[in-house]
Amino acid sequence: MARRLLGGIVLACGLLVQGIALAAPAQPQAPVPAREPRQPNWSELSTEQKRILTPVFGEWDKMPSHQRKKLLGVAKGYPKKTPDEQQRIQKQLKDWSRLTPSEREQARKKYEQLKQLPPEKRQEVKQKWQKYQQLPEEKKEQLRRSKAKAAEAKPTAAPESPKTSQAPPAVESTTPTAPSKAEGWPNPWQFDTPRQ
Repeated sequence: MARRLLGGIVLACGLLVQGIALAAPAQPQAPVPAREPRQPNWSELSTEQKRILTPVFGEWDKMPSHQRKKLLGVAKGYPKKTPDEQQRIQKQLKDWSRLTPSEREQARKKYEQLKQLPPEKRQEVKQKWQKYQQLPEEKKEQLRRSKAKAAEAKPTAAPESPKTSQAPPAVESTTPTAPSKAEGWPNPWQFDTPRQ
């Protein structure tokens, strides 16, 4: 009799614990970060996508998924663009594909720096870039050479003095300087935004 009573108590406790567990609200679990879906390899792209993205075909399979996704978005919107916009996108893709990895990284950093500028300063940079773009090719090449010579002639940096909270004043030039290949990119992977 005692065994039956003990067995009944154990069974009742087990059912009670199970009932409490089922009735208790579920503990919120930490959200699982969503993995970016795998983007297609070059061989999996449509003929139209390959035609549009031809300038980056050699590095497509090495690109991170998020970059492929952005470029697929460019390809999707490409047919709706004007011929001038399409030509600009093709030029940007070709120019980007010619950059070395370090030049691309430099371009991304420049873009991030530009995003941090106040709107007035961004507008000023944009106007200088437009002014530079209107220069004849000979003048652009001359500016590029002078910038390269200045970089070569730059003396080795002296040890840095302790930093203060005040930044030195910026030196403004009235003559546009030649940007390096990487500096001409307002946004390294956003080809579908028309330039103003």
